[in-house]
Amino acid sequence: MCRNIKRLHQPESKPTDEELYAAALQFVRKITGYNKPSQANAEAFEQAIVDITATTRVLFDKLIVRP
Repeated sequence: MCRNIKRLHQPESKPTDEELYAAALQFVRKITGYNKPSQANAEAFEQAIVDITATTRVLFDKLIVRP
């Protein structure tokens, strides 16, 4: 579905907030079909990006990486 979202998991480091935000932005654009939302939908669009970014950060913080 989102073939252009790059893999962020790297054993030696966690992704930056900017990388997580960019991935969330791509995801929201892909699933909504909007590259840029209308003014009426801008708040919901941005909130979804913020929520996905935060949830993804939690995921990466909880991942157990084995050497």
